[in-house]
Amino acid sequence: MNDAPKPGEPGRDAYLAEGNARQARKRTAADALIRDEHGRLLLVNPTYKEGWDLPGGMAEANEPPDDAVRREVREELGLRITSLRFLCVDWVEPHGPWDDLFSFVFDAGVLSPGEADALKPSDEEISEHCFFEIPQALPLLPDRQRARTLHALQALNDGVPRYLRNAVPL
Repeated sequence: MNDAPKPGEPGRDAYLAEGNARQARKRTAADALIRDEHGRLLLVNPTYKEGWDLPGGMAEANEPPDDAVRREVREELGLRITSLRFLCVDWVEPHGPWDDLFSFVFDAGVLSPGEADALKPSDEEISEHCFFEIPQALPLLPDRQRARTLHALQALNDGVPRYLRNAVPL
């Protein structure tokens, strides 16, 4: 017998909140493909890990991925992103000390020369940034990020968003 309070009955919200608290929580990351007028890809060099990375980062609790990437890029580089287009999402299995993760990649467009020149690391998490030709950028990224970026670039070119599992399309 189910003794759950019915909609409108006292205790219904508390009952639902208790069930919500027992459900799994997913970590979410969101990164951006940002290019300059020459088609070069913007990478950032984080101070807290090895290698270069796409601009972006982890979403905060209950923060939508598109808001997270806008916030992270503004915090890291002082850039206000005005438009985004979804390119791919990658479900990453648990690894090392980390639980599973959804990692989104969005197209944040092409910066004007003035916007590109105005970029500067504005957060202690970023030591430097640079625009790289795509063949030079890809080897600088960690393996999983490199594979995800390749799929995001394909989606950018063909307009077909990708769903990945561990950086591999289904």
